[in-house]
Amino acid sequence: MQGHDNDGLQAFGRRFFGAEQTVSRIGEGELGGKGAGLELIHRKIIPRLESGSFAEFKVAVPTFTVLGTKVFELFLERNKLAEIALSDETNDRIAHAFQKASFPAEFVGDLRALVRNVHTPLAVRSSSLLEDALNHPFAGVYETKMIPNNDFSEDLRFKRLIEAVKFVYASAFFQGAKRYLRSVKQDIQSERMAVVIQEVVGARHEDRFYPVISGVARSYNYYPSGHSEPEDGVVDLALGLGKQIVDGGLSWSYAPTYPRSPLPFNDIGDILKNTQRGFWAVHMGKISTSDPIHETEFLKEAELEEAEADEVLNYLVSTYDPGSDRIRPGMAQKGPRVLDFAPILRTSSLPLNDLIKNLLEITVEELGTAVEIEFAVELGDYPKEPARFGFLQARPMMLPGEEIDLPEDELTGEGILVASVQSLGNGLRENITDVVYLKPDVFDAQHTMEIAKELEGINRDLMDADRECLLIGFGRWGSSDRWLGVPVDWGQICSARVIVEATTPDMITDMSQGSHFFHNVISFRVLYLSVKHTGEYDIDFQWLDSQETIAETCFVKHVRLEKPLTVKVDGRNGRGVIRHG
Repeated sequence: MQGHDNDGLQAFGRRFFGAEQTVSRIGEGELGGKGAGLELIHRKIIPRLESGSFAEFKVAVPTFTVLGTKVFELFLERNKLAEIALSDETNDRIAHAFQKASFPAEFVGDLRALVRNVHTPLAVRSSSLLEDALNHPFAGVYETKMIPNNDFSEDLRFKRLIEAVKFVYASAFFQGAKRYLRSVKQDIQSERMAVVIQEVVGARHEDRFYPVISGVARSYNYYPSGHSEPEDGVVDLALGLGKQIVDGGLSWSYAPTYPRSPLPFNDIGDILKNTQRGFWAVHMGKISTSDPIHETEFLKEAELEEAEADEVLNYLVSTYDPGSDRIRPGMAQKGPRVLDFAPILRTSSLPLNDLIKNLLEITVEELGTAVEIEFAVELGDYPKEPARFGFLQARPMMLPGEEIDLPEDELTGEGILVASVQSLGNGLRENITDVVYLKPDVFDAQHTMEIAKELEGINRDLMDADRECLLIGFGRWGSSDRWLGVPVDWGQICSARVIVEATTPDMITDMSQGSHFFHNVISFRVLYLSVKHTGEYDIDFQWLDSQETIAETCFVKHVRLEKPLTVKVDGRNGRGVIRHG
């Protein structure tokens, strides 16, 4: 999946939306993971869709150009940025240094031409040589910057595009990226960055620009529920920009084989509590302060009520009817909305699921392994006009290797630290003696930001000592919503090789399925166990508290065991157990 010099992309012709050229490149070098993936989708995957089979959609890769890795190399070399880039300086200092640097003059003309006649939002995305590689996918390690690109001044549009490219370049050297590179034993000096500049799929509604649907689909599912099997795959759908999904926010998950099956919530109250309430959009209005060194400078979070006012929810929601205590597809009546995509998934109003299944099958055949794809859908005037399906990414997934058989009777008995009937991964580990866990007696969602910082310090010590750990916590690991779990990035917990996620009465969430977090879990073959507070299995915190304390903060404790734990996860049946004796 990594880019190659002989990729066949035409040189950028200075007409970004020219009908004859929807994919192009600027500068020499390689395309990186995302760029190569987009080129593959455009050249091989989409052409395999049967002509006329999905007339309800216009399926295409949104127009893009790739800045080759040579541009990145020249930028670093001419501005002598290596010293600060490789230093231990803060992300902000590194980002500021990159913003002050001069962009290679020979590519300025192409970038200015790109924005000259384009007034719609652009996504500026990292496409490194290491990112999205099969063995170590770097999804989410580097930054993406979206810009509104709608200012009257061409100079200002150009300035913001250059700022966005420099920000993405800088993110290759942010501390989280450095920690990640260390964890996969890669030398940061060998990293090279291409950048994808791509139109954002969506439509403008007042000062918000967003797609009606964003989605991530995987051909293999480590989180099967109900009667679905791992091979049935999984799809996550959300309103608005895909940031909602990849950052671990609330979304709607289902198996494409069983699109009508409901999520395994305990009751209607759980569904209403765990439905998506807000969404991400590109902010098209004026911003109060320019902030080029932060990812969300031109993004805004909007409420579901705003999307309803935009009249985009007709195909996306069901409505709770308190009279019958039922959730009914559609918006025919007033009441609390549930973003369950029932009008699409439970009727034939739009064959989105059939299209997703078809694209997954084709992509699996092209890549020769299990895959993950990302997409965005803009309904526009559907059904008068076809809906637009923007195919945004295709990357390989890693599958579990050895067969593990874990009968239910092994989940009970003496010496069990954790047992779970909802586990991720597949395998046996017998080498972990370090356990890092959130202290249950003081855990509170209002402190999750502080908890993330405390975990980062303990993780740094473990990484320096080249030690791996079991990590136990509450809520959804890696969530962008601090009230759903601890909002860590992977670099803050990358010493973990076994992770436990427990619910609480105030945090009733499904297992972490944000795309970036998920890919890191799979890449490192992390064994992942979920424990429901209402289930029959508990975590033996009392035993943990009796072990040798290595470090302790306000909310986190790190203990070391005399003998390694035995961790066993049966990926086929979703069972897992951690034994200390």
